[in-house]
Amino acid sequence: MNIAHKVLPLRRTQAQRTALSDARMLDAAVQLIVVRGAMGTTLKEVGELAGYSRGLASARFGNKAALFAFIVRAVGEEWLASLGAAVRTQVGLGAICAATDAHYYFVRDGADRIRAFYSLWFDSIGPDAALKQTIAHVHERRQRDIEAWIRSGIAQGSVSVEVPVTAVAQQFCAAIIGIVYQWLVRPDALDHIRDLHEGLKQQMTRALEPRSTAGDAR
Repeated sequence: MNIAHKVLPLRRTQAQRTALSDARMLDAAVQLIVVRGAMGTTLKEVGELAGYSRGLASARFGNKAALFAFIVRAVGEEWLASLGAAVRTQVGLGAICAATDAHYYFVRDGADRIRAFYSLWFDSIGPDAALKQTIAHVHERRQRDIEAWIRSGIAQGSVSVEVPVTAVAQQFCAAIIGIVYQWLVRPDALDHIRDLHEGLKQQMTRALEPRSTAGDAR
């Protein structure tokens, strides 16, 4: 005789429940920021849209600044994971071109999260010190990566020894922010945004290639 056994669902640990609620509130906050902007997003609505009580987001984050800093860190980590997968062991111009392509794909495929991320990025010029500090950390980390790739390229011989490392890294980061701003204004103009990324790669090629290589190419 076959006896049917009832399979009981596995209970999640506290850490798993916290991770799940964080993921749901991240998605909810992103939706609200994209539609209403950061100013129009409330912790109560984030909790409700995520499927929890209206007070959970307040209990979890305390205030909107902490929620926004959480979003920036979470999306920033997703970006770093995509960046690592794209760049792998490349250095110099190869790494920068791979990173530029990855950024375009991240904008194209993760549009809502990236829109919320950069909306908060531009909002960080306001009086919110906590968000400003979080954005500054992301920006500094990005610039350090670029500088490290350039220096490794110089050591390898694929980048000109005359390159002003910090200045070029700053130029690259500024160009990315400028491209993103245009995308925020014209989110449907993905062909234009792709062309801007391609133009940035050409600009970096001219800035980084050893003179002899650049001369041979001409």
